Amino acid sequence: MKIRADEGKVRPILKSKVFLYITEFASGMAVMAAELGAQRLLAPYFSSSQVVWTIIIGTIMIALALGAVFGGRWADKNPDPDKLYMRVLIAGVWLALVPLVGKYIVMLVSGLLIVAVSTNFLVIAAFVSCIVIFVPPLFLLGTVTPGLNKFATDSLEDNASVVGRLSACNTIGSILGTFLPTFVTIPAVGTFITFLIFAGVLLLLPLVYFLSAHVHRIACAVSVVLFVVSCVFSPMTGFAFWANRSTLAYEGESMYNYLQVQDLPDRTILSTNVLFGVQSVTMKNDGLTGMYYDTALAASALAEKQDSALILGMGTGTYARELRKYCPNMKVTGVEIDQKITQLAGKYFGEPADIDVATYDGRAWLAASHEKFDVIMVDAYQDITIPFQMSSREFFTMVRKHLAPGGVMVVNMNMISDGQGSINEALTDTIAAVFGSRNMVTADVPDTTNRELFAKNVESGTPTLEESLTEVREGTSSLDRVVRRVDPDFRDVSVAANGGTVLTDDKAPVELLGMHAIDGIIAQQAEPYREIVRTQGI
Repeated sequence: MKIRADEGKVRPILKSKVFLYITEFASGMAVMAAELGAQRLLAPYFSSSQVVWTIIIGTIMIALALGAVFGGRWADKNPDPDKLYMRVLIAGVWLALVPLVGKYIVMLVSGLLIVAVSTNFLVIAAFVSCIVIFVPPLFLLGTVTPGLNKFATDSLEDNASVVGRLSACNTIGSILGTFLPTFVTIPAVGTFITFLIFAGVLLLLPLVYFLSAHVHRIACAVSVVLFVVSCVFSPMTGFAFWANRSTLAYEGESMYNYLQVQDLPDRTILSTNVLFGVQSVTMKNDGLTGMYYDTALAASALAEKQDSALILGMGTGTYARELRKYCPNMKVTGVEIDQKITQLAGKYFGEPADIDVATYDGRAWLAASHEKFDVIMVDAYQDITIPFQMSSREFFTMVRKHLAPGGVMVVNMNMISDGQGSINEALTDTIAAVFGSRNMVTADVPDTTNRELFAKNVESGTPTLEESLTEVREGTSSLDRVVRRVDPDFRDVSVAANGGTVLTDDKAPVELLGMHAIDGIIAQQAEPYREIVRTQGI
């Protein structure tokens, strides 16, 4: 049975189905590139947690599903390929403008919601931002496949074969759209240029289609102008477009992070999340940092020996530098998954060249190592981006096996959140299941949202944690004096007999727990502005 050949226009370029297959390929590639780009666009503002990934994937899948439904209806009602390629043109222009205006939309949405939303702010703000920025172009791209099915099918006898080839082209494009941004374009040229590259490839198809048919020349010209404008102006401002550019020493991206180095008068700082502060710092006056690294120095004072230390989440080596200063004979080993951060550490932060830094996941490194250390610092948590595999009972059991007798683990829990069901309660209970609550203390870092947890590997013949605390309070060494100057308010950890939440490799909902903690912090910080809106209006 033949499909009617007079349904719709037949442009010369469509007489061969090759162009249709290329369109399907480019559409699939653009969809996946946009999805990965969405994650990188939203991560500096909302984190790169599983929560944000779920929002992105779910929202885009909804857009594609709606596009498929309406695309099929439109193709049946009016099988005009001009309309299909016009939708591709609009989608291409929209994606090209994302690096230029996307960050401003994110901040506008966040600014409006932060005075109106009191709970689940991150989820709602990320969801609304994703809808506004990515649903329209992905909806339009969702209409491509049913439309191409209509134009590529000449006969019901080979209908399944045509659909199969189109599906294969879409899948192959999706594969390239997945691997190229992650391993090639984003690490090499960044998220903004990645959007422009894939938007440009997508735009090229409707431009060729319309120009070959000598139609819609004005639309083509406007789309080219908008693309060029975005190419020129997008790289001029970064994710943190409000930042003081005069102090910005470096801004870029790696496979894992958005990275920003600020060179301030008294310190150099690294931020990998522009809305939630500093991840690493080096002081220019050779003093203490005033951050959680100072409090964490107590780990080496509480340890039986100060011969070796392991830092999981090395960053730019802030903690390593402090250990070198106050424990000069200590051998320091660092593990940092992001090699770009290690490179920045040497260039901007003066990380000692003789410190061994492995580019590896912290848990995988522990699994491959048989060394024991006097101090192990776990500093791999960032806002709600907490690697579940580094928060479980199995992980902390592995850490304890790598502690020497009398060794101390210090965990930067990052967020002060208390109460039943909080992320800190879950982490504390999990660590207590491995070390025992009597061998643990916590200390909140003044004027920050950080809490440090110390756990000692107490074995036969080694001092208890309480005995070590007494020694530090009465000690005369330079390290003891520094700890007393920082004055951590050590608090005993008490865990309910059967009421604890122990995180495991199988069940560790750290993103949701962390999100609730961040919600509380945001609500507290936003309350003065909400009060202004309530009393004075927008």
